[in-house]
Amino acid sequence: MTGEVKIRVETSFQDISKESWDGLSGAAKGQPGGLYNPFISYAYLSSLEESGSATADTGWLGQHLLMEDGQGGLSGGLICYLKNHSQGEYVFDHGWADALERAGGRYYPKLQCSVPFTPATGPRLLTATAADTAIVRGSLAAGLQELTRRHTVSSAHVTFLPEDEIPTFEHAGFLHRTDQQFHFLNNGYTSHNDFLDTLASRKRKALKKERRAALEGGISIDWLTGKDLTEGIWDQFFAFYMDTGSRKWGRPYLTRKFYSLIGERMADDILLVMAKRNGKYIAGAINFIGSDALYGRHWGAIEDHPFLHFEVCYHQAIDFAIAKGLKRVEAGAQGEHKLARGYLPATTHSAHFIAHPGLKRAVADYLERERQEVEQMSDILAEHSPFRKGERQETDD
Repeated sequence: MTGEVKIRVETSFQDISKESWDGLSGAAKGQPGGLYNPFISYAYLSSLEESGSATADTGWLGQHLLMEDGQGGLSGGLICYLKNHSQGEYVFDHGWADALERAGGRYYPKLQCSVPFTPATGPRLLTATAADTAIVRGSLAAGLQELTRRHTVSSAHVTFLPEDEIPTFEHAGFLHRTDQQFHFLNNGYTSHNDFLDTLASRKRKALKKERRAALEGGISIDWLTGKDLTEGIWDQFFAFYMDTGSRKWGRPYLTRKFYSLIGERMADDILLVMAKRNGKYIAGAINFIGSDALYGRHWGAIEDHPFLHFEVCYHQAIDFAIAKGLKRVEAGAQGEHKLARGYLPATTHSAHFIAHPGLKRAVADYLERERQEVEQMSDILAEHSPFRKGERQETDD
């Protein structure tokens, strides 16, 4: 697709070698100098597909770009889907779609380079250990631009990518967008009390009170991982997910089979925080464990208890990260309520290639103003963090 560089497109992970894919940056544990990100592993991505969660039938048709070396192995890869909607992305472009449609254009289908239903930053321009990173990244970005033209689609979007990949996409004509999440940063704490000691007195007392209130009525918390994740446990967690997800989204994205598959393929990379009352689980949150981070994804409950959501999703995640020596907790998209619980604003990044010249100019102008607003808001929020003045106020931007 790009001169002498050979890039092919695969529509299914069944047609991609697991060994080759997991040889790419961040996709497997134990890579030299690499940080494992569970969401770009073959196990996670293939489970989304095989479970029927992310397929052509649900509006996610694989268009994964694979760059080959001279021996037919993989030197790079880019997760990509052809989509006819903007659901399950967490970076909102509905206004752009409306604008192009009103102008007589067609926004869908579009190309989306992200992990479906997963608002977590991770490498998008994946490279093999022995490959020239700059060449592979540049070739993949150019290949995505060409794929956009070949499909004659309106746009290509690369979301939740690391900041160091932005220059490659900008060089290829993509626009840079920023947004904001809230992350807990582990400053070498040895216990939860170490963390609490860094908070202002009033905030510390409020969190202690909140945690006590969350466990009133005989509620206890279990951490389940590895062999703990039986089919019976997944049945219970899926019931939580369906109950809460149906009210939040209307139709939850993930199928029951998805949980069985990840339980088979990556159980040691999963933490379920489960709340129990009267010997029965009543709520739970699923987290994924990377080499240096805990990624909170979603939660559900079949009983309503004050503050239980905060305990299960945020406080327990901090406890686990401290216990396991993880550097941070990424607690998913949005949520300024996380700030009071020790999660600081962190900038997220995306890159967008807009084929329509008029829409591109309008979006570029909008994004320039939006980046300034995101930066200003992050500064304002950081000033209102619960930490004592002079304590750890930096973010992981």
